[in-house]
Amino acid sequence: MSVRLSSDEAWAMVEASHTGIFTSLRRDGMPIASPIWFVVLDRRIYVSGPVTAKRVARVRRDPRVSFLVESGKSWAELRAVHLTGRARVATEPDLLVRVAAALDVKYARFRTQRSAMPAATRVVRATAPATRSTANHGEQERRKNRVRALRIPL
Repeated sequence: MSVRLSSDEAWAMVEASHTGIFTSLRRDGMPIASPIWFVVLDRRIYVSGPVTAKRVARVRRDPRVSFLVESGKSWAELRAVHLTGRARVATEPDLLVRVAAALDVKYARFRTQRSAMPAATRVVRATAPATRSTANHGEQERRKNRVRALRIPL
């Protein structure tokens, strides 16, 4: 029995995992790791969040990232997949729709109702950006701050 997982086994484990650990780099090079919900589409990992999230700024500044999923409680059961690569902020409308739909399918039953969330933890949901022009600067600012998906082609 090999200690290493095959590529197919590794991707199956990643896809089946509930939460991943996403690591990006601060300006000073210090790694910042955080748990995050994600989906796998075409053997690429996608996470989502507000365009104003610090992880988005870190990826824009330095695209080097890592991603980890693990499982097992006893030593004999421990398994992990650790991926490293370069992420980018995805902006393609059709891709954003696919990512949002996949995240909804995977996590719908785990989401907390907005009314039950403390105001400080409320977040914007992933949606495809609207394609219309407006002279309303407030609307432009809101549209600019919509969620974008981070694509991690590992």
